[in-house]
Amino acid sequence: MVLPMLSEFEARYEEVGLLLADPAIIARQDEWRRLAREYRRLEEVVKAYADYREAVRRRDDTRQVGKEATDEELRALAEAELPDLEHECAARESRLKELLVPRDPADDKNVIVEIRAGTGGDEAGLFAADLYRMYARFAERHGWRVELLSSNPTGIGGFKEIIFMVQGHRAFSHLKHERGVHRVQRVPSTEASGRIHTSTATVAVLPEAEEVEVSIAPDELAIETFCASGPGGQHVNKTESAVRVTHLPTGLVVSCQDEKSQHKNKERAIKVLRARLLELATRQQDEEQARARRAQVGSAERSEKIRTYNFPDSRITDHRLKQTWHRVDAVLQGDLDPLIEALMAREEAERLARATTPG
Repeated sequence: MVLPMLSEFEARYEEVGLLLADPAIIARQDEWRRLAREYRRLEEVVKAYADYREAVRRRDDTRQVGKEATDEELRALAEAELPDLEHECAARESRLKELLVPRDPADDKNVIVEIRAGTGGDEAGLFAADLYRMYARFAERHGWRVELLSSNPTGIGGFKEIIFMVQGHRAFSHLKHERGVHRVQRVPSTEASGRIHTSTATVAVLPEAEEVEVSIAPDELAIETFCASGPGGQHVNKTESAVRVTHLPTGLVVSCQDEKSQHKNKERAIKVLRARLLELATRQQDEEQARARRAQVGSAERSEKIRTYNFPDSRITDHRLKQTWHRVDAVLQGDLDPLIEALMAREEAERLARATTPG
């Protein structure tokens, strides 16, 4: 165990704790939130280190009793306990090493999820709505908050596109594995002959970007307003409350119309734009630094079919894990944890493998 490194973690943990109580930091909410996330990460390491040291102390004390005890019964008891204590020390050390391996810096962030209907017409829009409800219920199970940012409904209960934010501890670390093409196989409610249709929806997952990470100058934005409209072109209101924001340097365009307030729609559009710009910058940086990492943060994942929801067999298959569960209804009700945990475990194993591979 590298003790000097861990003492640096403890020192930084104390330093960040003091900064979080500083009125000047509290006044700068973006900075305060960034430090709060760092504090939670450090707290995890510091607690794991304390647990490891306690386990080592108990093991060493027991070992010493086994060596020095004159009472045969006491010595036998100590020797019997020693294997379990050795195992506990090894497990705590392993956990500590996992925490010390660098991980995705975006893992602790809130997340913006964009779901778009793919192939399949109206059925694809209905599937997009199902995915939105699935993630909203999954977030509710974890005590996270969901905020709708933008939507384009189809009129029969589906969505051409829906964008929402999930706010909660380590939301991105859980939901980032959901980006890609989701496929559904089922008999649509609009199908009279009972034929099974295959439809798709794409899911994009972006970490929330803060102003300190992505700076947007006012002259880089072209902002237009228009009347919000609902399904079939009917006007939701007669005022120009909907907002379309174009980032001139990149050509990225974001529209929001769900709020009646033009100001709120503009605020939400810029929030989505900032997240997309952060993703773009991250992807470009990764391409420059290591092409081998493109699949983790780039657009390649989105072009892949990552999961199939098969209703006739009540089967859900994750194609990355090559694993199947027979519980499609439960998953669509938000019980995603078995799938998410398996994907997170795979990422953790890959991260540890990279960290221990020479060169």
